[in-house]
Amino acid sequence: MEMEFLRKLPTPQEVKEEFPLSIEIEQIKEKRDRNLRDIFEGKEDRLILLIGPCSADNEDAVLDYLCRLRKVAEKVKDKIFIVPRIYTNKPRTIGAGYKGMLHQPDPERGTDMLKGIIAIRELHTRAVKETGFTCADEMLYPENHRYLSDLLAYVAVGARSVEDQQHRLTASGLGIPVGMKNPTGGDLTVMMNSMIAAQCGHTFLYRGWEVRTKGNPYAHAILRGYVDKFGRNMPNYHYEDLRYVLELYHEREFANPAVIIDTNHSNSGKEYMEQIRISKDVIHSCHMSGEIRKLVKGLMIESYIEDGSQKIGAHCYGKSITDPCLGWDKSERLIYELAEAW
Repeated sequence: MEMEFLRKLPTPQEVKEEFPLSIEIEQIKEKRDRNLRDIFEGKEDRLILLIGPCSADNEDAVLDYLCRLRKVAEKVKDKIFIVPRIYTNKPRTIGAGYKGMLHQPDPERGTDMLKGIIAIRELHTRAVKETGFTCADEMLYPENHRYLSDLLAYVAVGARSVEDQQHRLTASGLGIPVGMKNPTGGDLTVMMNSMIAAQCGHTFLYRGWEVRTKGNPYAHAILRGYVDKFGRNMPNYHYEDLRYVLELYHEREFANPAVIIDTNHSNSGKEYMEQIRISKDVIHSCHMSGEIRKLVKGLMIESYIEDGSQKIGAHCYGKSITDPCLGWDKSERLIYELAEAW
């Protein structure tokens, strides 16, 4: 076998025992989980806002951002339920580049996955303890989810992972909302099939165990745009796109039909400023149709302290080292505008 086994990493249970959560943190998570379930079940009409950096590359900057976000969240809490993005696993289109804090706790140093596991758990724990936020992360590696399963409020399955069997089956066993992105090629039937699989119960192999799941009724769609055969970015957040997704939901027996709109990626062509216009366009569509308003549960926005992005090693505090993000001043203003519009 052409694979070098470097070291055996601790199991999620061992890490949780070494870095346990306080009763206060457990209570915060339980309350916020209940809030999210109520929104997805239509018992609450608040707009979910999944907002934060493209990648969580610097603990101090991420927590600084979350502290700023906490103050805004208090002012809009009657209209908007904020779930910050702390994305510690990053997919890479060609496999090269920064793969997130799990791989590299320090982006300028080499890979150390043991330190990475500890770093991401400590970051998510500090987020809850210091700001009261339980956060979102991407399930890039299904077998790693349980290192954070007692902390996360929300999980996204990316456009390159949504057709993978293990992602779908693992999503069926999570007790929190899981967003399934449409694939990069734009085929919405792939996304719908992924949601059907995640909402059903399964028995399968997971981390060396035979496990059984009951299905996740909160698995839902994330529309992130796609790339056509000519390499052009094609958005899918418009009113007509939402009507079509609604029809797809009606054709199948789904619990809690729901859509989150990713305002960046192929919807914006990675033009981060376009997120402002796209967000407002989605809210307008919700006002045009009661059915669409019930369908659209929230927005996903890539936002950080500074506008744009930078190369690793540039050392601009609070500026993304992956995809360009909307800076704090613009983000704060947008949140207030969305709360007023919703």
